[in-house]
Amino acid sequence: MEKSVIRQAWNLSWDAHEKVKQLLFFTSSNDTPIQQDANNTQVSKTAKKQPSYRPSQFMGLLLGPLLFVLTMLLFSPEGLNHSAKAVLASTLWIAIWWITEAIPIPVTSLLPLVLFPVTKALDGESVASSYGDPIVFLFLGGFLIALSMEKWNLHKRIAIKIVSLIGTSPKRIVLGFMLATGFLSMWVSNTAAVMMMVPIGTAIIYQAAANAKKAQKEGVSLNTFEKAVIFGIGFSGTIGGLGTLIGTPPNIILAATVKKLYGIEISFAQWMFFAAPIVLILVLFSWYYLVNIAFPVKFKELPGGKSLIKDELIRLGKMTFEEIAVLSIFLFAAFMWITRTLLWQDHIPGISDTMIAIFAGTLLFLIPSKNKEGKILDWDVARELPWGVLLLFGGGLAIAAGFKESGLADWIGKQLIVLEGMNFLIIVIVTTALVLFLTEITSNTATATMILPILASLAVAINVHPFALMVPAAMAANCAFMLPVGTPPNAIIFATDRITIPEMAKAGFWINMIAIALIVLAVYFILPLIMDITLTVFPNEYK
Repeated sequence: MEKSVIRQAWNLSWDAHEKVKQLLFFTSSNDTPIQQDANNTQVSKTAKKQPSYRPSQFMGLLLGPLLFVLTMLLFSPEGLNHSAKAVLASTLWIAIWWITEAIPIPVTSLLPLVLFPVTKALDGESVASSYGDPIVFLFLGGFLIALSMEKWNLHKRIAIKIVSLIGTSPKRIVLGFMLATGFLSMWVSNTAAVMMMVPIGTAIIYQAAANAKKAQKEGVSLNTFEKAVIFGIGFSGTIGGLGTLIGTPPNIILAATVKKLYGIEISFAQWMFFAAPIVLILVLFSWYYLVNIAFPVKFKELPGGKSLIKDELIRLGKMTFEEIAVLSIFLFAAFMWITRTLLWQDHIPGISDTMIAIFAGTLLFLIPSKNKEGKILDWDVARELPWGVLLLFGGGLAIAAGFKESGLADWIGKQLIVLEGMNFLIIVIVTTALVLFLTEITSNTATATMILPILASLAVAINVHPFALMVPAAMAANCAFMLPVGTPPNAIIFATDRITIPEMAKAGFWINMIAIALIVLAVYFILPLIMDITLTVFPNEYK
């Protein structure tokens, strides 16, 4: 079976991510010189084995265990018991390795299984159970649905259809690409959504340039249009993930952490009703900024634009049986997720978002394919699942459990009590901004995993509802628009060689500012209505 889009996207984004990282942070003056060979490809003058560890990785490799040992031996503040100190020391080790990527992030995520039992912070069974949390399986079911959409090209059909419906003027084409990419990334990985849309966007740009040249339309400059399309696809791929619990890892980490710490469930419907409007508004703001301010698109007609979109639809042909089956299961799952708490909670025993996800995923393995051998999905798809992300969830949940059970969360809360009395809105804004800019240079998933338990403690200290700090932080952890290393979508669009880092930094900075404003306003005004909570009071039942 051919590689799925999700695996190709992962490989491409990871390669681009690593190259960009080396370019920005890790290139030394002693790097091997590069020259062009006869085929115009880059080759090394002297074949040289790459070092096993980059300087930053090697530093992290040593610093993580060193901080662990120093914390265990020398850090003994009043009120911090042995178990809490062990969780703190272990978390410092894990965080350093996550940030520096001393070893692969998923492997680092397995360290709680070793460190917590050895230090007697938590018993092995409690730690291991975190890796089988229901939230992990909710994401697994979401991955299966996404893989089936990619296998049968349903996501491409949806995307092209949205672009064609929005319109074919230059600005509307950019909007169409952004809405299509944003919608897809709510359900499939933002990496896969962006990787699929970039080639379509660049093909339309290339063909439009050729048509303009043939028609001798010298006044038509496609440079700003090209940049608006590429940035629009990349940015909206990141934005769209905010819209659903399965759209991006920080969302699901938030839901899992809240469940682990407080026993409170954030349902699929609650999150979608809160976050989807933010996604739509942020996409529209970003579109307006890109096509009117950052990269003004001044011509009114794209040469051959309408026919290019039409050709893409014709190339896809009629919907196949497999596409219809996948679409039906996708719509069924989405409908059940959205209406579960409204219609089904009292009628189907034990129904949950995880149950719906796994049931929908299982159906995909039951329906035979009419046009190929096997079923809609075969077990070979297991090789394409991002198991590393699921392990990272497990590690994060183990740390959250450690914070709660050891008393570390309470101790941190007492240390942060000095912030009590500060203006609530200022704390929310500063927290959101700090997380957003931190995630520009670190993994958004690792950032959310590290920061959410700490913010839960901060909420206790300043006597506000945990959601007031944790929700904006989780959303901000996904909003990295300034640097290619920020998110895989940024790395993918940078790898096209059609945009520069200064252009991304400038455009991304203003999208960051818009994101901060929207997230804070939504949390302040809309979240209390959706979740039925009071932001400025820490609930007694959570203590």
